[in-house]
Amino acid sequence: MLMSEPPRRTPAHALLGIAFLIAATACFAVLDTTVKYVGAFVSVLVAVWFRYVFHAVAVSAIMLPLRGRQLWQTAHPRYQVLRGCLLLLVSVLSFVSVQFMPVGEFTAIVMISPLAVTLLAALFLKEDVAALRWALVVGGFAGALLVVQPGGDVIGWASLLPLVMVFTYAWFQILTSKMARTEDPMTMHFYTGWVGALVASLALPFVWQVIPDARTFALLCLIGLMGTVGHFLLILAFARAPASTLTPYLYTQIGFAMLCGWVVFGHTPGTLELAGMGMIVLCGATASWFTARDRRLPVDPPEA
Repeated sequence: MLMSEPPRRTPAHALLGIAFLIAATACFAVLDTTVKYVGAFVSVLVAVWFRYVFHAVAVSAIMLPLRGRQLWQTAHPRYQVLRGCLLLLVSVLSFVSVQFMPVGEFTAIVMISPLAVTLLAALFLKEDVAALRWALVVGGFAGALLVVQPGGDVIGWASLLPLVMVFTYAWFQILTSKMARTEDPMTMHFYTGWVGALVASLALPFVWQVIPDARTFALLCLIGLMGTVGHFLLILAFARAPASTLTPYLYTQIGFAMLCGWVVFGHTPGTLELAGMGMIVLCGATASWFTARDRRLPVDPPEA
């Protein structure tokens, strides 16, 4: 993806791809944890703005000298804008959601995205879905209910936000799968950053606040860095190993998120939450592997 010819996919390349993927999930776990921590000091929209501006500037600085005008050439500019807006909405919903949930539980909810893609593809794209896939979808969403536990610690509208975010991201994934047939991945990555940065900038005057101190500013920059590096590592991973090989390792993000939540906030999931996470990992990983094997729809995780 980053070179004129993709590297040969030997067993050594597959191991390197797995290492890149696991490193990417660690970046995303650090991102989510930092967002939750910083949310006590600054507006969520300010954090979102930092994340996208960092992304846009970093991708442009690295890729424009390599690609030149080719980087922003696209056959579907309207779809690029729509895709960028969808991912921006996903980021806003996820940044708000993580303020109401422990990081590990939030990440588990994020990981039902492949199941939501299967559901939407069946309902709106009229794709045939086998009985086993439907069972995995039901099992995954049952696990999500055990994690969220409406009426428990996460109350009211806040308990619905992660699920709304998941379905928004599922539409983003479906659009991505259609665009990937004609669009260059780095071009989509470029537009994702700039669309998010520009749209977030329109709302910035209404939510801007003085950054309290240099430490908070550094944490906001860390959010942008982890999102940008995480996506770059994903690109490297999927360039070196097939999705069917990498998919099960996406769920290591839940482990990293639980670890970060314990280190920073001292939180450990309860029995029901752990049972729900286990169901999500089992059903989600299996469904994602089937999807990757059949090469139907993308299974990349959101950076949240």
